[in-house]
Amino acid sequence: MTKRAVFLDRDGTINEEKEYLCDPAKLVLFSGVGAALRRMRDGGYLLFIVTNQSGIGRGYYTVEDMQRVNDRLCAVLAADGVQFEKIYFAPEAPDRPSRGRKPSPQFLFDARDEFGVNLAKSYMIGDKLIDLECGWNAGVAQSILVRTGYGASVEGTWHGKSTPATIVDGLPEAADWILRATKS
Repeated sequence: MTKRAVFLDRDGTINEEKEYLCDPAKLVLFSGVGAALRRMRDGGYLLFIVTNQSGIGRGYYTVEDMQRVNDRLCAVLAADGVQFEKIYFAPEAPDRPSRGRKPSPQFLFDARDEFGVNLAKSYMIGDKLIDLECGWNAGVAQSILVRTGYGASVEGTWHGKSTPATIVDGLPEAADWILRATKS
């Protein structure tokens, strides 16, 4: 397995955190996201979204609503030459059993098996501790916390944590970090 990947949380990492985002018209991407994702693709990384969508399990919106948001996200990013290999989502509410709900690494294992991804040469980017834990649980090269979304508040509680994570301002800086690490 020689393929490398970047696994990304969606809400709070790629786009602004909006509580239970289900309306494509309310999708707002963070500045520089398209170019950052394109640089990672051009650098040889497959791109995957791994997202918990508990609003579905809570009955706030449907799978179809989420898919419309994802379709708009993909259409907007296609203008920057960005394509995701797959979007993995966990629709269950937090109190329900789930095969892939983060911090479970299951979707990263699925990508490994389905796309031939070498997890030890891959990265996980997100704005919550469960995103970082998902990456650690899968054995990725590094989990990266972005300060967007909930990331700044997560960083504020980070003191004393023994598991290493890289902390950056946003997705453009995460792309810079990954591409520098690839060269070294």
